Amino acid sequence: MQNNYSIIITTSPDKETAKKTAKLLIEKHLAACAQIFPVESIYIWQGKICDDDEFLIFIKSKTALFEKIAAEIKENHPYDVPEIIQIPIINGTPEYLKWIDDSTSLKKA
Repeated sequence: MQNNYSIIITTSPDKETAKKTAKLLIEKHLAACAQIFPVESIYIWQGKICDDDEFLIFIKSKTALFEKIAAEIKENHPYDVPEIIQIPIINGTPEYLKWIDDSTSLKKA
């Protein structure tokens, strides 16, 4: 199981974009689940300190699907440089991890 599963994190400028991203990944069976949280992000962009409200998305998936997920996010994201990072899930219940497998292995109808 080691490193077979990951949480991919990205942000969106608004809830509508976050939901669109989440649904796209779920519909394409690239993710089993996507959770959306409102956050305040303070960061440096083009030499300036920015303070923005954003929506953070936690995407539960298989580690091997990272490149496909990243490509979908980049293609559909309004930011020039969207946050796309991967954090390995080092442990989980067998039932939950099987659900991730099953959800990301389904063929499209």
